[in-house]
Amino acid sequence: MVKVTVWNENRHERINPLVGEIYPDGIHGAIAGFLSEAGYDAGTATLDEPEHGLTDDVLNRTDVLIWWGHLAHHEVEEAVVEKVYDRVLKGMGLIVLHSGHASKIFAKLLGTRTGQLKWREADEKERIWVIDPAHPIASGLGEYIELPQEEMYGEHFNIPAPDQLVFVSWFEGGEVFRSGVTYHRGQGKIFYFRPGHETYPTYHNKEIQKVIANGVRWAAPSNASEPVYGNASPLEPIRSKA
Repeated sequence: MVKVTVWNENRHERINPLVGEIYPDGIHGAIAGFLSEAGYDAGTATLDEPEHGLTDDVLNRTDVLIWWGHLAHHEVEEAVVEKVYDRVLKGMGLIVLHSGHASKIFAKLLGTRTGQLKWREADEKERIWVIDPAHPIASGLGEYIELPQEEMYGEHFNIPAPDQLVFVSWFEGGEVFRSGVTYHRGQGKIFYFRPGHETYPTYHNKEIQKVIANGVRWAAPSNASEPVYGNASPLEPIRSKA
């Protein structure tokens, strides 16, 4: 069974009554809940736990890490970022949600200032178009997902060209955004998925849940052997050129 750890700051839920009402068990609890129903072994970790809940034992048992952050990116310790980075390179999947685009780990893995984009909170409609319907993450979806209210993210989004563009969002105010992109880093697979502003019930939407569950399945480690680096002995005799 794929082991998933859902990481969340768990700050908005404690300081904003509206967020606490929408997600009484926290955003992490809501996501872990529907992933458990989908058949995954889902646990949670939060910012204010020792080592942000991402101890060596937790990370070593995690096949896919889901990351939601917003208010406190700067509070995430560099040592924890480095551990997560190392685990991704060795094959752990990473799903970065919504404002996690500005997290230290996403920026480190992508090598640029991923927090740069346009944004607006205006209760506007978002239509998430499926750009790659053959991609496993889009399995079981129609042509688009429509959310009645969401925070707007708009281009330009300062990310490297993705390996695969799965979703593009259109917003009522006119902007568009690359809202579902994938990358490979080392042996690990990364999926960024845009929806999920804390004051909207986005993670209760069944289609959004399907995307995240599909993303976990896609990002889970393969059984490929770990590459061997460094000086290598020849596999066959090398004939002298003399």
